[in-house]
Amino acid sequence: MFSRWGYRKLKATDDRDEEIRHEEIVHNDLNSKAKWWSRERYFGSILFNICTFLLPALYGTLSKLWVAQIDGSMVATTDAYTYIGVFAEVINEGLPRGVFTVIGDKASRTIQSRINLTYTLLYTQALLGLLLSIIFCSAASSFSSTFVPPETKDASITYVRISSFSTLFSAINAAVGASTRALDRPDIPLAINSAAVFVNIILDLALISTVRAPGINPTANTQAGIRLACDGCGALAGVLYFIFTSKAALSKTPISMKMATKPNYIALKQLVRAGVFTFTESAVRNALYLWLISNIVSMGNTYATAWGVFNTIRWGLIMVPVQSLEASAVTFVGHKWGDWRGKVGREVRRARAEWKDIWKIVQPAIKSFVIVFWIEILLFIILAFTGGVRSFAYYLSNSDTAADVTEKMWKSIEWCYIFYALSTQLATILLATQPRWYLYQSLCSNILYVLPWCIAVTKIDMNADNAWLYHRWIFGGSLVVSFGIIVVVDAIWAIWLRSGKSEMAPIRDSV
Repeated sequence: MFSRWGYRKLKATDDRDEEIRHEEIVHNDLNSKAKWWSRERYFGSILFNICTFLLPALYGTLSKLWVAQIDGSMVATTDAYTYIGVFAEVINEGLPRGVFTVIGDKASRTIQSRINLTYTLLYTQALLGLLLSIIFCSAASSFSSTFVPPETKDASITYVRISSFSTLFSAINAAVGASTRALDRPDIPLAINSAAVFVNIILDLALISTVRAPGINPTANTQAGIRLACDGCGALAGVLYFIFTSKAALSKTPISMKMATKPNYIALKQLVRAGVFTFTESAVRNALYLWLISNIVSMGNTYATAWGVFNTIRWGLIMVPVQSLEASAVTFVGHKWGDWRGKVGREVRRARAEWKDIWKIVQPAIKSFVIVFWIEILLFIILAFTGGVRSFAYYLSNSDTAADVTEKMWKSIEWCYIFYALSTQLATILLATQPRWYLYQSLCSNILYVLPWCIAVTKIDMNADNAWLYHRWIFGGSLVVSFGIIVVVDAIWAIWLRSGKSEMAPIRDSV
């Protein structure tokens, strides 16, 4: 009698799971028939992502303009926020960058499981971000000594302490942003940045702009406080928006909101299984980068300011198309990988893919590759022949000397970023399918090329006059080398998958 009851209960559970999966298949079919501008389609997601990445790029540029007008010597200090962000990238590119193989798998996982994975990621990231913020605040003096030019070190300690808590909000934003893109909700990351920029415009105009209220004497610390407030507002907006949308999605399923939003071990285990590779990759890459940055800061305020301005220009507005196409490519490669995994079986550890299957999986990345190639070529021609870089650098730094150095940097290695843009799109194939391969290609680039240079700069007699002779080979060369490596590793990944030798983790639903 008991065994019959157990059989009926088990059968009812299986029937419920089958019904849920049927609803998922119907939902996926509807998504495939959506208009091209829909957020569930590749080109539609690009439109959302462009708006999302454009807003913080605009603010990053404006913030340097404001600080340059307040105190030109403190422009390099604002890069402390960037370097704090480099440390934060290790946790923000760890678990969040691995979500596209799990949360992005809408063919084999139920919506309840994908939402539960997102909440688990959110709780974990918030905890890690808070811990890192406390560490930065406690070590503000040591951090300033390493990453801020000596001329402004003492004045930068308060700036670092204020900026340290941005790590908490960036960790939350990274969790919400990556997971909601994997859930085909790029409107949520857009809401995060829209809220932050809206608050930013109000506070900037009132406190630090040229039309600010009379009697207010802003400092670089004022700008740091404003940025922290904006990051906090953005994180709050993103979390609330996600809670609202997830509640609406779960209302159509038999799973309760409480069960789906409660973090659990199964969800964390699946996130860690994918995220350990992206975490290791980010830790190695950023550790070597910070090693080199500490050397750049020691070259003095002018050189450090020029490097910061160069990065603001290159990694600001100009990088928006690259980041937008990467976000769409990794999302839809993850979807197509999930479709194939669902076809071969959730429990299969090794499966042989046909060439047509591999082509379907990599198609979004190839589209992004072609689009970004023409965009980067066009930008390179325009910026190389108009001579606008020096003028822009002067506005950002309020220094003729720093602007001249920035122009020199730009002319010598800007072409290398075309290779970076292309390799970024190709890397999404590995990132959204088997992150361990993503780790392999990064280790090849960083250990074989960047690490030897990190050791070499400690032995070379470098100064502000000859430093760029070496740094252009380090930073520009690494971009070209990385492109060659990613092409080779992608090819090996495809051959390995075609031969059935690639090992894949089984798929488990967390709720």
